[in-house]
Amino acid sequence: MSAISSRAPELAAPRVGRLRPPARIGLLIDIAVAAVVVGMLALMIVFPGLEAGPFHLMFLAVAIAYGYRIWPVGPTVTATVAFTVLGGWLMVDQAAEGRLPWAELAEVPLMPMVLLVMIWHVRRRVVAVEKMEQMTDRQLQAVQREHEFVRDASHAIRTPVTIARGHLELVAVEDLDEEVRSDLSVALQQLERMTALSNRLLAVARLDSGGALSEQPTNLGNLVRELAANWSARSDRTWRVDCEPTGWIAADPEWIELALDALVENALNFTPVGGTISLHCWRSADHCVVEVADSGPGIEPEDLPHVFDRFWHRMPPNGRMGTGLGLAMARSAAVAHGGRLSARNGPNGGALFELELPAD
Repeated sequence: MSAISSRAPELAAPRVGRLRPPARIGLLIDIAVAAVVVGMLALMIVFPGLEAGPFHLMFLAVAIAYGYRIWPVGPTVTATVAFTVLGGWLMVDQAAEGRLPWAELAEVPLMPMVLLVMIWHVRRRVVAVEKMEQMTDRQLQAVQREHEFVRDASHAIRTPVTIARGHLELVAVEDLDEEVRSDLSVALQQLERMTALSNRLLAVARLDSGGALSEQPTNLGNLVRELAANWSARSDRTWRVDCEPTGWIAADPEWIELALDALVENALNFTPVGGTISLHCWRSADHCVVEVADSGPGIEPEDLPHVFDRFWHRMPPNGRMGTGLGLAMARSAAVAHGGRLSARNGPNGGALFELELPAD
């Protein structure tokens, strides 16, 4: 598996502060609200007997502004009480002179109560959003630490494995008895497995962190045919390759090749000697599909939901376990391209994996 470089974007959650206007805009809103309140009070003075309309508009303007400008509780309540008292005094005065029905005075306590209830709900929502942001921050930090740990662990595994394998390969050229050579072969196989594990850990971490793909025009059909030629040359299985013209799609060929490698390797592990592995690709209006099928035992129904789980294994017929990351990495690569990877049992038995990639 080749190493692929990618850079992770900054992970950031939306902020309540971003929903608030800049200081300059906030000041303009404050001035506008103050002007509306003063203007409505002036209209109540100029047009006696018609105070109800300006009184309602005054509270409506404050309520609309509060959706953009969340003032501190103390000044907000103080200002509300102040213009309520002024407006209410004007309305009481006009009612006492007979220019305004006394029934209109019910609006004096009702409007500020409605406004204050709205303010209370808005502030509760702000507090809830801030708590959610704090939780999101902690989760993002935990995910980032996990990615860093996986990346660092992958790099840390490589050096001792490489050194150990080098020494064992030096020993392997010596004249050894059959039992020692067998033990040496097992050790080398396990070191190779650890190398694959560290490489795939690093790949999954990079994909999960949203690493940028190096997308370029890619002929998926040619890629599948080349992949099948490489694998069939070193396998004693029967290979069936049926690739319809797919044209060119925007994709990262290295990541797609790694994903298909993992699917073919999985099929190879579960296909007995002399069995059949089939690769089929085609293009529809808006996507390209690659199917990898095998003639192995298939996937048990209870195992299907776990096929793409990390470090989850199915026991291959030959007893050789993989890393438990190949299919997880393949799915991450598909998702990173805006596609999907699914698994099911084929109509004639055996497992069938379907990789779907956007064609536009």
